Amino acid sequence: MKTIGMLGGMSWESTSVYYRMINEATKRALGGFHSAPIAMVSVDFAEIEELQQRGDWTASADLLSANARQIEAAGAELLLICTNTMHKVADEIAAAVKIPLLHIADATASRIIAAGHSKVGLLGTRFTMEEKFYSGRLEKLGLEVLTPNEADRILIHRVIYEELCMGEIRDESRRDFVSIIDRLSDAGAECVVEGCTEITMLVGPDDVRVPLFDTTAIHAEEAVSMALQ
Repeated sequence: MKTIGMLGGMSWESTSVYYRMINEATKRALGGFHSAPIAMVSVDFAEIEELQQRGDWTASADLLSANARQIEAAGAELLLICTNTMHKVADEIAAAVKIPLLHIADATASRIIAAGHSKVGLLGTRFTMEEKFYSGRLEKLGLEVLTPNEADRILIHRVIYEELCMGEIRDESRRDFVSIIDRLSDAGAECVVEGCTEITMLVGPDDVRVPLFDTTAIHAEEAVSMALQ
């Protein structure tokens, strides 16, 4: 099995979910005492969050590219950026290393298309919902993407940064997210992409009436599949 590289810490709460899911998928595939060989760098999210708020994506790309090279030097044979939002600089990170980068939007789109859906709702940070680095990639792969209205985007972004990234899970916020997903469904979304790794901590399949695509789980499972090839 190839060594999986994890560029994590954005936030550490969701990275811990990645670590568990990758090892669970490895055990399902190989059985026994098997776990995944992993090389990981977990960054200080405070530095990344400050650069996000300043809009300094060049500095973000430089910092994460240096981290990715550390992961490669540690023996990783494929790379995951363990966050949706920082795929905004995925091309720069991929160019900084020689190992393949498994893009979270590509893995998610493949799973959605295989399930027979074509019109998807997208939840995430405001960066993910409002810029084209993520939705544009889904669209190039043949999906139609719907995003929440501005008020809902503001609420989602606030909950992600002020609650979920701090490890806080609030029932009130879960109800708000379910209402937002219902509105996307009413607008024609056949399914919803949880395009922020922390959202899966708040809303699960049993909470809503449309299929949810958990990007964390999909990314982790595809990484194991790729590592076992």
